[in-house]
Amino acid sequence: MLDYTFENAFKNDKIKVICGIDEAGRGPLMGPVVAAACILPEGFVIEGLNDSKKLTEKKRETLFDLITENALSYCVAMATVEEIEELNILNATMLAMNRAVKGLSIPADMALIDGDKSRGFDIPTKTVVKGDATVPCIAAASILAKVSRDRMCDEYDKEYPEYGFAKHKGYGTKAHMDAIRQYGPCPVHRRSFLKFLDK
Repeated sequence: MLDYTFENAFKNDKIKVICGIDEAGRGPLMGPVVAAACILPEGFVIEGLNDSKKLTEKKRETLFDLITENALSYCVAMATVEEIEELNILNATMLAMNRAVKGLSIPADMALIDGDKSRGFDIPTKTVVKGDATVPCIAAASILAKVSRDRMCDEYDKEYPEYGFAKHKGYGTKAHMDAIRQYGPCPVHRRSFLKFLDK
């Protein structure tokens, strides 16, 4: 059961509002990288909340609705394929995370970020390895980011059905790589991620 012990340890006179941040889509061969920032009501319990990767698609969709209905504030932002190619995936991820924080309707005093990287933020941050499985606001952000990106992949699938984006969500499965070899990259593929084509 996730609880607010870790988050509350940072609260003081200056830090009253804390958001969680996570991303989805660093590894896939296509599409934007998506980040979400989320501020949950203090002590708010969401049954089944966990790292989005450990949940079924149906459960993520259910939790997505619960989070968006109950969060004090949330924002989903992204960095485009073009920005990923220009900046590299890490810098593009940080850009998307910064956009998500700046898009919150309630300004956060601090951000808890899943992983071990943080740069470019205007507020204090704390990185938390495996935070999406231990800190409620990060877990909530992971679900918002994952569901939002999966929905984008479903839309891309309608535009470019030959690649199977709805099934693999852009990850480098054998079927996906075979499709790229057969049809060539499409406009939403990240060219710098397609080194296997050179072999």
